Amino acid sequence: MLRHTVIAGLSAALFPFLPLATPAADDPITASPERMQGRIDALARFGANPEGGVSRVAFSDADVEGRAWLAQEMEALGLEVRVDAAGNIIGRRAGSERGLKPILFGSHIDSVPGGGNYDGQVGVVGALEVVSLLNEHDIVTRHPLEVVSFTDEEGGLTGSRAMIGKLTDAAMDTMSHSGLTVRDGIARVGGDPANIEAAAQKPGDIAAFLELHIEQGAYLHEGDIDIGVVEGIVGIRWWDVTITGVANHAGTTPMNRRQDAMVAAARLALAINQTANDLEGRQVATVGRIQAFPGAPNVIPGEVRMSLEIRDLDAAKMQRVFDLIEIEANGIADESGTSIEFGEIDVASPPAPTDEAMRDVIAGAAGSLGLSHLYMPSGAGHDAQDMAMITPTGMIFVPSVGGISHSPHEFTSAEDMANGASVLFHSILAVDRGNEQTGR
Repeated sequence: MLRHTVIAGLSAALFPFLPLATPAADDPITASPERMQGRIDALARFGANPEGGVSRVAFSDADVEGRAWLAQEMEALGLEVRVDAAGNIIGRRAGSERGLKPILFGSHIDSVPGGGNYDGQVGVVGALEVVSLLNEHDIVTRHPLEVVSFTDEEGGLTGSRAMIGKLTDAAMDTMSHSGLTVRDGIARVGGDPANIEAAAQKPGDIAAFLELHIEQGAYLHEGDIDIGVVEGIVGIRWWDVTITGVANHAGTTPMNRRQDAMVAAARLALAINQTANDLEGRQVATVGRIQAFPGAPNVIPGEVRMSLEIRDLDAAKMQRVFDLIEIEANGIADESGTSIEFGEIDVASPPAPTDEAMRDVIAGAAGSLGLSHLYMPSGAGHDAQDMAMITPTGMIFVPSVGGISHSPHEFTSAEDMANGASVLFHSILAVDRGNEQTGR
């Protein structure tokens, strides 16, 4: 609760002008779809796979090559480029007033194995487009601006975890998809894992953070909506579920005398799905793994182990979903002669709401550009959820065709990318203007 109080206080100080956003000009500055698509295509060369996507996992050769391309693009735009201790690439553009904290914006360029060309990349290319527009129109912001490409987002938000001082030794010792430990991977891309604390920023060190990203869902595409104003990144909780019955001969045990753990597990999986569907809201509950023991075709399963994952933007709603599932499980256990036990796994990710003032900034920018927008949660994790712990954070979604992501078939049109970058551009200008009454 303290963290949200601190960040809310920062937000109130930084954005006293809201909701009175300055209207855009009659002919507002907008991003170039062609330039953005050109940069997406250029980046897609690094780690290109035969299916049309990329396998540019963090710390791989393709990642190293993509990072070099990005640094060159930043330098060509006049940014002062550095790599921090976590391997994050940061390009800085000076502001006009001494002492003001930087506005940070960007995303990541690493992919999942067999991924696509838009997840993360749109945010980085969008950030480059913002700088291109500032240069073209000779705009100098009051705050310094910093474009960031976070390290190893897909492997566990490595770069942003380090930036908030939460990257642990255990996390750095995990094996990445590249075959290197995260620690060795950070060193390979120019970071300093032995001095990882140097990457950490404190509340107040960054004026604000904005991230442009594809939705990775179908709400915007199917609703023909231009912009998603992200209300926050959902929390995640996981459980291992054990259903214990009685293993017995499948041929000689009558159906009415069985204590079949698999039947109970099947009923529980359906109950989990129904519970999440019955409640109003966008909560989700998923059984993604299930295994029967002893696992022979001629033996009634005596034990089943399965997973349960619950996600929502509201921690209380997540607990409510679990409580209802547990009630269903108790009934199934009684009726089937089995026992059902839930063991929560200590990997919980709490909900990370975005800053309310930043949401207003983004919605105002979309409105000034004549773009439709929808307030919505993010069901996937992003670097923004970490940055929300130390600075007022906003996140902009653009449509994903068919809701497809983490796939070579992932696609967002150049026009939709440009809409997102235009909103990002005007949001940054609004945040930059917003401190005039505070002198910060």
